[in-house]
Amino acid sequence: MAKGSIKVGDEVAITATIRKRVTEDRVSVLIPSYHQPHSIVDTTAHISSGQKIELTGEVTHVDAEARTVTINLGGVPVTVKADTVTLVTAYVPPKRKTPLVDKPI
Repeated sequence: MAKGSIKVGDEVAITATIRKRVTEDRVSVLIPSYHQPHSIVDTTAHISSGQKIELTGEVTHVDAEARTVTINLGGVPVTVKADTVTLVTAYVPPKRKTPLVDKPI
């Protein structure tokens, strides 16, 4: 897998390449190992084809056998190979202030 062990809930980044501007506020990007068209909202005035951009999202599914990771990129799930993602922030479950069990009487 990628650097470290990627788990569900982790925040990861993937480097995409800009293909072209589709509309005034949308840009078509090429995501490595994702063989579907994808566009993102980008209102930057000066952007050129071939420029690299980093997309971040939360991991929603990990398939260890196929070595793929599904990332939620702004509401759109994208499944890519685990080698193409970089761990940004590991998921830390919330801490409980009180135990789940009741105190004995």
